[in-house]
Amino acid sequence: MKQLPNKPALTGQLKWVERVASVMDDKFRLPGTNFRFGLDPILNFIPFAGDVSGFIVAAALLYVIAKNGGVSRKVLILMALNISVDALLGAIPILGQVTDFYFKANTRNIKLLKEHYQEDKHQGSGKGIILLILVVLIVFLAASIYISYVALRWLFNSF
Repeated sequence: MKQLPNKPALTGQLKWVERVASVMDDKFRLPGTNFRFGLDPILNFIPFAGDVSGFIVAAALLYVIAKNGGVSRKVLILMALNISVDALLGAIPILGQVTDFYFKANTRNIKLLKEHYQEDKHQGSGKGIILLILVVLIVFLAASIYISYVALRWLFNSF
């Protein structure tokens, strides 16, 4: 296991991030099945607000880990990609609601963090790239809101 300078604090933060990710992606189980889902796909039924809230939670988790955990650039970029794909897919009406039940960015990001800290994969620190990733994520958020707006406008104007 990778040795980090403030491991007790980091372990607590990883557990906190893992709990939040679980609430967003797989807290609930459909009775009689193994199918799990969280608040993220439920919130996505609220136009714009659902997309934004899920995105903000995922980006906040990324920021907390990047700032305090010092993960590698590769992990930060992969996590940002997961968040961006989730936001862009979630912005598409109907398709976005369906894909939110299956594409779980927070769960994917927890897996990346575990690979980094427990399996010693993805070496290095990403502290120098945090600002760039946050800017990219904000651009993706704006793009997903715009896509939602255009798709909803088209959907309502076609009826």
